[in-house]
Order: sequence, then structure tokens, then C-alpha cells
Amino acid sequence: MTLPAATWRERVEFERRLVHASGTLYPVPYLLGWISWAETAALLVASVVVVAILEFLRIVVGLDHAVYRALTREYETDAVAGYALYQVSTAAVALVATTPVATPTLAVPTMWMLSVGDPISGALGENGPREAKRPLVWAVMFAVSLAVTLPFTVPAFGPTVGVAVAVAGAVPATIADGIPPIVYGVVLDDNLTIPPAALAGMAVAAAALA
Repeated sequence: MTLPAATWRERVEFERRLVHASGTLYPVPYLLGWISWAETAALLVASVVVVAILEFLRIVVGLDHAVYRALTREYETDAVAGYALYQVSTAAVALVATTPVATPTLAVPTMWMLSVGDPISGALGENGPREAKRPLVWAVMFAVSLAVTLPFTVPAFGPTVGVAVAVAGAVPATIADGIPPIVYGVVLDDNLTIPPAALAGMAVAAAALA
């Protein structure tokens, strides 16, 4: 039985969000003490290599797999898909957190802003890839970003500075999610921009206030 177009699209978006949310597990082995942060970063870099190969096969070679058809939106047909940009951004913040610029305490919540906040924001918003999201969606994204960050920053920096650092991450994450930046006519997917924007905000705040 063939599903109506609208129902099929809703199912696809739900499946995409489930895949999106699965990224919440990326830092869990580190948080449980099973592996180091350097090993976490190495695994994420390896995942970037894997998705780069998959995207090459999809875009250049023309591999037409059922998973691609189900989880790739129309505007991603001839461009790098969101899941690949997701891997790039999480690997990037993980690598930065292996340097003196940032720490895993700051990097982990930026990953969760993307894996938890973005799917919730996407479920509430009905905007196109070039359209800003509604104020309610902004408020929800900010609240979720703050909620996943405070448990890390308050123990690390204390209540006052911890809240300030969390806000410094939640604000740019919300902006990155709410207003799609366009560079030379190309829309930068929020899968690519949310974690780096949030990490940059928190790193600056931590350096200035801690």
C-alpha cells in the first residue's frame, strides 16, 4: 500500500529525527569512563571518513540506496546531506576539545544541543531551508540548549559563571538553528553550525569569566 505524500513525508521526517537523536549517544562512552576523550574524537573523525565515502558514492557515483531515498530531503539530492554535516560538526567540536581552547565539559553539551534541541525545534517548526523559524521555536531551542548545558557548566564553573557560560552557548546555538546563514547563495545547514557556534560562545565566556 502506497502512503499519501503528506503521510510519507511525516514518516520520513520522524525517522530522520530518530537518526538525529541517536547522536546523543556519541559522548556517552566517555561520560561512563569507558574511553578517553581523545578516543572519542578519533572515533568521530573516523565517522567523518565513512560518511564522506557514502556521500561520494551517492552524489558522484550515483548509488541509489533505499536509506538515502528515505532520509534525504529534496534539496539535499545534489548536495552534501545533513547527516554528513552532522558528523563533521560533532567531530570538529570533539577535536577542538582535545586542545587548550575548550574541554569535553563544553563540547558534550554542544553535541546534545544538536542531537536533542534540533529535532525538537524541527518538529515544532514548518519553515523552509531559507526561512527563519517562529519565536516559539527559538524559545524552545534556547530552553533545551540551556537544559542540556547547565548540568555540565554549573559543576565545572560554579552557579554564577556556570549559568553565564551555558547562556553563552545556548544563544548562538539558538540563532544558528533559527536563522539559516546564507554564504554566497548557499544555505549553511544548522547540522553544521550549531555545535561550533555554541562551543565558540562558551569557550569565550569561560575564558573571560572563569
